[in-house]
Amino acid sequence: MTKILLSLHALAAVLTIGPVAVAASMFPKALRHLHSAPGASGALAGLRTLHRICRIYAGVAIVVPLFGLAAASSLGVLGSGWLITSIILTTAAAAILGLLILPAQESALTAAQAPDAGPDVHLPTTRLAMLTGVFNLLWATVTVLMIVRPGSTTGA
Repeated sequence: MTKILLSLHALAAVLTIGPVAVAASMFPKALRHLHSAPGASGALAGLRTLHRICRIYAGVAIVVPLFGLAAASSLGVLGSGWLITSIILTTAAAAILGLLILPAQESALTAAQAPDAGPDVHLPTTRLAMLTGVFNLLWATVTVLMIVRPGSTTGA
């Protein structure tokens, strides 16, 4: 059962967090493109799609920690430092996504759809790109912790 839970945890992470990381990373550049070429018909639709991917996959990604906690319980490692650190980093990444990135994307979409939308989006897109970079860095760190598992007695 442990191998099944670990497999489900890894698959869920790849299939849900990967798309969010990519779509969130693409959003600031697509937003800059929209403002540099306001007549581009597909640019706004592309932004909406990227935001939808982030929002929907973020909601589905709740299964990642659920499978992870079930696997950790099965392995008997719930008190391990690497796991507790991973949980804290995962919580921070989820907070950045849910409280900062997704609302900033929504605001950018609302502003982009306004008829009097101004061309100065440098600051919001820079901040959004930075937040996305932090989000991705947190997930990369969690991934390394899941693989390396400092102090692990499994020999991996």
